[in-house]
Amino acid sequence: MQKLIDTKFLEIQAVALKDWLLAEIFVLSTLGQVIFILLAFFAAYLVRKQSMSLITWLTHWRGADNWLTKAGDTLCPLTLPLAWLLILYMSGLVAGFAKAPHHLITVTVSLLTAWIIIRLTTVLIPNKTWSNLISVAAWIVAALNILHLLDPAMAFLDSLGITLGDLRISALLVIKGMMSLAILLWLAALTSRLLEQRIKALPNVTPSLQVLVTKVLKIVLVIIALAAGLSIVGIDLTAFAVFSGALGVGVGLGLQKSISNLFTGILILMDKSIKPGDVIEVGATYGRINSLGGRYVSVITQDGIEHLIPNEEIITQRVANWTRSDNNVRVRLAIGVDYATDLPEAIRISIEAAESVERVISSQPPKCLVRGFGESSIDLELRVWVNDPQNGIANVSSEIYLEVWRRFKKARIQMPFPQRDLHIKSEPGSLLDTA
Repeated sequence: MQKLIDTKFLEIQAVALKDWLLAEIFVLSTLGQVIFILLAFFAAYLVRKQSMSLITWLTHWRGADNWLTKAGDTLCPLTLPLAWLLILYMSGLVAGFAKAPHHLITVTVSLLTAWIIIRLTTVLIPNKTWSNLISVAAWIVAALNILHLLDPAMAFLDSLGITLGDLRISALLVIKGMMSLAILLWLAALTSRLLEQRIKALPNVTPSLQVLVTKVLKIVLVIIALAAGLSIVGIDLTAFAVFSGALGVGVGLGLQKSISNLFTGILILMDKSIKPGDVIEVGATYGRINSLGGRYVSVITQDGIEHLIPNEEIITQRVANWTRSDNNVRVRLAIGVDYATDLPEAIRISIEAAESVERVISSQPPKCLVRGFGESSIDLELRVWVNDPQNGIANVSSEIYLEVWRRFKKARIQMPFPQRDLHIKSEPGSLLDTA
């Protein structure tokens, strides 16, 4: 506190500040960097409209996902700082190669990079934890770079490591590996989604083949991303050859069911037995296939319940595919009439009732057959065809039954129900004789 009121100390500090400003700030090189930074800003301002048009063309094409469109909408306002950053970054590389002063350009590039990364992560990454983690990391790297502490920090992290044979693993290597893998896996997922959209837009490719190609591409891209991430950080892939056998045995034992479902899923896609949109029946589950996954088949029932059936069950169990060859499905409805009924009239009315229902197709006319003589009724069977089983069978059966009942009631045709006659035999001396 005494130094703060000591005029001699304050005078010395003021002289030191003046000397630093004259040596570092008010010099020709710094003034030139400031002018160049401003010129780069105006250049970026001039090309921002062309940059916005390019981003819109890349992200707003027909059939693009909502997330891609949202990413384009997010990047469009950032065209000015992105173009500014690109110009300054390239200029910094040229200045460094020419050994010209560029410390102020480096500081501006660091601040712009941190700001853009934070802006993108808050918008594109919905997970708050990852968004905050990336933002903090960006600010730390920018602060270390501005304070010229980035290289010492990297050297310190590199000194913290262990050696396993010919492989040395340091804290810096782990951080680089995690960052590289995260970026490469994100790029692989992004690329696979874009390719999936393009493949689904092809008119001559069947749905099963579309799913098969997209799944194989995802696996290949993930493998490439993992291999590239390890190679980027300098890890020799041959170093893991010793552990490959034990790893294979462990994976085979621990993930036996998952691997089985994965390969059976590929087999299902290759033999084209089922595809998205088919109406299938597996055990007690009846519904429409929503998607074919790597481990399971998603089936949505009429109740809106989504069943995730493992691929192995699709292979091992009997599956009824109602729409594999075509969508036409025959529905059988049992009808009983009284023995006193005029059968030809009842058959005619039943057929007319079925034809009046909208979902019954006319290309295959309904038929009504006599199936037998029951205990209480003459048994008829009404057979109709529909071409939209995905809309349900029970509801169309209900419509036909209701229409048959209305027309039978109008024609006074009886629909009997089981009856029993009870005959009571009395013996001499019983209560009935006494009465």
